[in-house]
Amino acid sequence: MDPACIRHTDVPGTTELFADFTYHFDRVARFYRHNPHDPAALSAAAAEIDYPAARRQAMVEALRVHNGESESLRRLAEPGTVAVVTGQQVGLFSGPAYTIYKAITAAHLARTLTRRGMPAVPVFWLATEDHDFAEVDHAWLFDSSYQPVQLSVAPKESNGRQRPVGGIVLDRPPVDDLARLLAPFPHGEDVIALVKDAYTPGATMGAAFRALLAKLLDKLGLLFLDPLDPQIRKIGAPLVSQALEAAPQLKSKLLERNHALESAGYHAQVHLEEKTSLFFLLENGERVPLRRAGSDFADLRDRAAQISPNALLRPVVQDYLLPTVAYVGGPAELAYLAQSEVIYEDLLGRMPVVTSRASFTLLEPRAEKLLNRYHLSLAETFIDPEHLKEKIARALVPEAVERAFADAHDGLTHNLDCLHRELEKFDHTLADSLSKNKAKMVYQLDKSRRKIERESMRRDERAASEAAYLANLTFPHRHLQERFYSILPFIARQGLGLIDMLLDSVSVDCPDHRVLSI
Repeated sequence: MDPACIRHTDVPGTTELFADFTYHFDRVARFYRHNPHDPAALSAAAAEIDYPAARRQAMVEALRVHNGESESLRRLAEPGTVAVVTGQQVGLFSGPAYTIYKAITAAHLARTLTRRGMPAVPVFWLATEDHDFAEVDHAWLFDSSYQPVQLSVAPKESNGRQRPVGGIVLDRPPVDDLARLLAPFPHGEDVIALVKDAYTPGATMGAAFRALLAKLLDKLGLLFLDPLDPQIRKIGAPLVSQALEAAPQLKSKLLERNHALESAGYHAQVHLEEKTSLFFLLENGERVPLRRAGSDFADLRDRAAQISPNALLRPVVQDYLLPTVAYVGGPAELAYLAQSEVIYEDLLGRMPVVTSRASFTLLEPRAEKLLNRYHLSLAETFIDPEHLKEKIARALVPEAVERAFADAHDGLTHNLDCLHRELEKFDHTLADSLSKNKAKMVYQLDKSRRKIERESMRRDERAASEAAYLANLTFPHRHLQERFYSILPFIARQGLGLIDMLLDSVSVDCPDHRVLSI
């Protein structure tokens, strides 16, 4: 079934910048090098790539260590092959579902470009350098009754150090808890087997995440890049060295760009202050922020391989390492790339096409039936559970009662408005008093209506349960499904064929949030 579409402007939490990037790119064009909606943009970005043969060979050799031999690696070794890159933090059990949607979008675009005569491979950047363990130490799933369940993991050692999460060792990953949770699902055993192979005791967060994604997405031809790999750090050192030398002017330009974004009515995704640094130092297993007056870091150029870039410099390092023609990201990444554009201009003189990842809400037949029964669109379920229950309760009120309330409301307001006009001619004070009383009367009428709706809900316990089911599936804990749940319970219900279904449903020409019936 072809997916239905919801405009991102009808989805909660959409920022002004992302809305304009998606639907009015001309308003944000000055913050990006290429227009992703222009068919010629990818060719233009490819023409700007200057990727030396020696760097290509070095990267292929480095990627071979973790990826092994593959058709994608063989293709990347060939002169002229470009990369479509995406990435994500190495979250427990593959992180939120949108991690998978990013990878699928990158693979789809790489295949499309290859068919059109531009050889391309998809590359997944493992954000192993990030040090915020609290962001990746848990995963949300749902049980057979669609109740959200959180699983968490603790590092083998926890001494408060700020460590890159990719290297954190997992002593006891909660695989058994996951197995109990997914066992009732039709394909639960298949998913559990994949997870057990990846999340073995003693595995690191980065290695386990990579192993699981490689299994789930084995048909996509992804190459995984770990920036903590010493070989890759060595290859990227010249660009980092250049950034250390240019740090003062880069900082100045970033502050100007933030001001320009905010003056245009947008937000700066990465907050910057005069003391903010673009660099961290990787030393003794820690990731230590570097701060200096005047952002003068030139004396650290000899230690460039130990320097870890912040969120604004990181994509520039990435696209020095790779012949990137396009980067696939979510709303937050698209926002910080609007800032990073000034660094790209200074250090690389080019920038890839920045494009949105596919965005999905997955609906099962039961959910579709309920939406139809209660005359709800999916977007109308993107509210808190209590208000969703009220909407369903309203649908349960007999039509004749609903119509009588509507008639009473219209009649009351019409008659009181007529009386108000006459009193205005007679006495302003009395007219003002009537306005206050009108609000009270309308409130009491609406109060009676809500009582009837609640009584309808009490009379139909199944409807209350169905409201909870819809809330848990489509807007769990007031988050979009793709931002909250791991993909694993969906695969446990549908099978690995879900990945093929998602791949077939990606359309780079459709910028909307998509509703996929599964």
